[in-house]
Amino acid sequence: MPRTVACAVIRDDPPEVLIAEDQETLNWVLALHVIARTPGSTLPPDLRDRLRTALRDEQWGEAVGLWIDRHTEVDVYPSFGFYTARDVELASEELQFTPLFED
Repeated sequence: MPRTVACAVIRDDPPEVLIAEDQETLNWVLALHVIARTPGSTLPPDLRDRLRTALRDEQWGEAVGLWIDRHTEVDVYPSFGFYTARDVELASEELQFTPLFED
């Protein structure tokens, strides 16, 4: 059974993928490594001030929400399966229950 991870894709050239163990951690990563690294002078003053307040108050999800509302270059996926080599060990047992092997 796979564990889940949260992912974000920053649509840049080249794209950057960030992976964290859950949505809360991913929000923190985005807040610190994307939002906080943006020069304040490049943002509208109202957005800049709201982002600063959210980050100072450690409201990572709020900051990410504000950021995504104004910037479309980040896609966030809160839950993806994360498979490990151990999952592969069960492949032969799992195959017999797949639709391809039903008849």
